[in-house]
Amino acid sequence: MAMLVANLSSSSFCFCSSLRFQSQKDIGSDVRVLRSSKASLRTASIEYRDYADSISTFDRSLTDANTRLRRFCEAGNLESAVKLLSVSGKWDIDPRTLCSVLQLCADSRSLKYGKEVDSFIRGNGFVIDSNLGSKLALMYTNCGDLKEAGRVFDHVRIEKALFWNILMNELAKSGDFSGSIGLFKKMLSSGVEMDSYTFSCISKSFSSLRSVNGGEQLHGFILKSGFGDCNSVANSLVAFYLKNQRVESARKVFDEMTERDVISWNSMINGYVSNGLAEQGLSLFVQMLSSGMDIDLATIVSVFASCADSRLLSLGRAVHSLGLKACLGRQERFCNTLLDMYAKCGDLDSSIAVFTEMSDRSVVSYTSMIAGYAREGLAGEAVKLFTEMEEKGISPDVYTVTAVLNCCARNRLLEEGKRVHEWIKENDMGFDIFLSNALMDMYAKCGSMQEAELVFSEMPVKDIISWNTIIGGYSKNCYANEALSLFNLLLEEKQLNADERTVACVLPACASLSAFDKGREIHGYIMRNGYFSDRHVANSLVDMYAKCGALLLARLLFDEVASKDLVSWTVMIAGYGMHGIGAESIALFNRMREAGIEPDEISFVSVLYACSHSGLVDEGWRFFNIMRHECKIEPTLEHYACIVDMLARTGNLSKAYRFIENMPIPPDATIWGALLCGCRIHHDVKLAEKVAEKVFALEPDNTGYYVLMANIYAEAEKWEEVKRLRKRIGRRGLRKNPGCSWIEIKGKVNIFVAGDSSHPETEKIEAFLRRVRARMREEGYSPQTKYALIDAEEMEKEEALCGHSEKLAMALGILSSGHGKIIRVTKNLRVCGDCHEMAKLMSKLTRREIVLRDSNRFHHFKDGHCSCRGFW
Repeated sequence: MAMLVANLSSSSFCFCSSLRFQSQKDIGSDVRVLRSSKASLRTASIEYRDYADSISTFDRSLTDANTRLRRFCEAGNLESAVKLLSVSGKWDIDPRTLCSVLQLCADSRSLKYGKEVDSFIRGNGFVIDSNLGSKLALMYTNCGDLKEAGRVFDHVRIEKALFWNILMNELAKSGDFSGSIGLFKKMLSSGVEMDSYTFSCISKSFSSLRSVNGGEQLHGFILKSGFGDCNSVANSLVAFYLKNQRVESARKVFDEMTERDVISWNSMINGYVSNGLAEQGLSLFVQMLSSGMDIDLATIVSVFASCADSRLLSLGRAVHSLGLKACLGRQERFCNTLLDMYAKCGDLDSSIAVFTEMSDRSVVSYTSMIAGYAREGLAGEAVKLFTEMEEKGISPDVYTVTAVLNCCARNRLLEEGKRVHEWIKENDMGFDIFLSNALMDMYAKCGSMQEAELVFSEMPVKDIISWNTIIGGYSKNCYANEALSLFNLLLEEKQLNADERTVACVLPACASLSAFDKGREIHGYIMRNGYFSDRHVANSLVDMYAKCGALLLARLLFDEVASKDLVSWTVMIAGYGMHGIGAESIALFNRMREAGIEPDEISFVSVLYACSHSGLVDEGWRFFNIMRHECKIEPTLEHYACIVDMLARTGNLSKAYRFIENMPIPPDATIWGALLCGCRIHHDVKLAEKVAEKVFALEPDNTGYYVLMANIYAEAEKWEEVKRLRKRIGRRGLRKNPGCSWIEIKGKVNIFVAGDSSHPETEKIEAFLRRVRARMREEGYSPQTKYALIDAEEMEKEEALCGHSEKLAMALGILSSGHGKIIRVTKNLRVCGDCHEMAKLMSKLTRREIVLRDSNRFHHFKDGHCSCRGFW
């Protein structure tokens, strides 16, 4: 239109000029020009009318396209809307219409159509302002393409907090907590005004990342921004602090809240429970009731959990009544937590009653009930309920199967555990790492390490729990070498690192083998990784050194344990007892009680054992009476065995016999066996025969007791009785466990059996022993051939004595280790008198300290003397 007007103006100017400046003779030609200009004017007028008509048609088409698109959006017809958009031009569409189409894409979660709309916008060069950018970001966020949503935020200034909040929340839900926090920081730098939802959302990301510093900084920013009084924001801060074990900080926020809703109270109660402060959670629940706040299902569930943890059955019953009054009794979650509470509080009957009355039982109901049966040792009922689940068509989940496996493990039900394993295979659950670990644990606790190893080897992925379970299983089942081998293999792994639990599992293996050097290596690993602060690790380390004969190191480490628990004290008390240092054991026991730690059954076993091995009869009786009368602990067979052993070792055989006869509980073979050992020490053959028959009746297939009685006859040189007893052993098909000793040299464990000549250093060992024997004769020692335990000539007996396994191990240690290094030998049986005398002489001749651990105690040989003072 502007161009048309310009053309007309130009024509008029030319015409006027021609009249003014041209001569008369040119008038005729000018008239022709004028006629021509009039024709041009008519043409221009027609063109103007056509342009005006086209403008009107354009307006109508523009209105029609936008109206139709909006109607499609209102009807939710996304496909038709996108098709119409695809055949439209840029000038046909209003940006507000595009926002409506993008909103429909977001609501429909249609990424495909959303991308087509985005392509239309960018392909036609639309300016993406805050409104259009917000809708684009919303579409990509709702459709799950968070990367593209973030790209929109990178290039468009979006002013409304709503859209920032939505993307932050979606990033957090997808697990990208760092991305959520990054978006929050960008929002902050962009100057976008935040709202309460912003802070509630971002605090969850800091909480999930366990970023205490970040959360505390956010808390400060919230207070500065004036949102500290906002209920939802304060609730999110409470949740953040509780998740990060900052209970006091959470309580401070809670106390400062001007208004608390039920969420505030529930969060705080649940937080106390989840942080192991059940009693404080219950106290807050009482305050909640006093405040007049209405309780809901979440409140009841948290309180039930608190009652379960605190074993407060009476309060649990009261809360049960409150829940019924609040009409929550029919809700599945209420019933599940209720039966779990009763089961954990030991009221299995009430738990069964709740379970029976439930109209709809879920997998959670069955799992809670199975776990309840398992706690009470009713393994048969637990397995039966597992079978019932299948019959009812309720598929057990990982937690259910794990509960059954734990039940089988706790009750040593190997066959039932194997049946569950078959079910796992049949239902294709065998590759679940959680279940595989539970299977290994079950097999290990049932003593079937071959099966446990098979599960371990078939696992496609192993976590540190897998390694800890198999290493701990080998260690507890006396496969110490296998435990150490696997530990070394774990150290070679690049993806996993041994943790506190790993070293706590492998240290008992070192203790079992008396592998002092390997134990020291692990000690170094513990210190490098800062694991000594873990009390369980520290206790295991103290125990390892004590059982390796390094009592001084054990005590130094014990003194360094910052917060000693009952186990810490008991381990050290037992350590002194094993070494025959009863006075120190008693002193430590008294110090423990002064520190306010009350002893348990195991602590009394340790101190009574120490009294027994140190000949402290009066002290032993005193502790036995303290246990019964002051601590109100009923003696078990282990305690009675310690008293019998204490009396028998000190020669009070008749008194020990009367003590057994007057016991309030039937004595087992261990107790009679302790008296039989005393009969051997004091050579009372007559009483031994009487005691032996009682032992044989209780454990007719235990070879050790037959051998012990045979030794008593042999030392008394009653060879006919020895033959008769050996025939009895033969008729029963029993085999004697051979004497076995071992010594660790340069990280390798060398094992010797009595009479063994297979070791590569045998010639050197035998030559060394002959030299020691000759020196013994020179100094007036004579071989104590009664310990040969064979009916033969004196020379044969002497040769048999030289083949005792502990002598071979001690000789190899002296020949193979550096000067001044302590020789540490372990034997599976009691050391014989001849070996004991030879060890004393070896220590004197070589000026080496020899630490020998036999089945009864430790012997420290130094300068020709033994720490046991002849009492073992």
